[in-house]
Amino acid sequence: MVVDINADLDLGYLAQFVGARINELVLDKARAEGHGDLRQSHGYVVQHLVEGPKQITQLAQLLGVSQQAASKSVGELVELGYVTSTVSGDRRAREVALSAMGKAARAQTRKTRARIEQKLLARHGRELARAKHLLAAVLEELGGAEAVRARRVREPR
Repeated sequence: MVVDINADLDLGYLAQFVGARINELVLDKARAEGHGDLRQSHGYVVQHLVEGPKQITQLAQLLGVSQQAASKSVGELVELGYVTSTVSGDRRAREVALSAMGKAARAQTRKTRARIEQKLLARHGRELARAKHLLAAVLEELGGAEAVRARRVREPR
């Protein structure tokens, strides 16, 4: 049986599948550009480091996970070279920041997302702009927009 996407999928699934496909394309390009070890889950940590370094306890709170879980994610990103971890000024905590490689990967993935969107805009123009406007309005109505604005989108559980 063939799924009629327009008729059979609700808005939530359709939006999720579009987002997942874009993420696949972005990660495929990142792998081709030398960032083969990046995973989508890394983005949940990176979003909190964009504005500057954070302590592990602060990062755990923002991610909505235990300090141990945050330390594990950070440890993986440090090992891969995307994040640095240093002792903070008070010597009791570690501070985590994007490394030069992490910043380069972030710039590359943003560039890929922009290219994908430009390609879609060239083909779908106003319809895509209206679709984005509608999805943003629905996100606002459902109470999820503030998490996006505050960079507090949590990894799905």
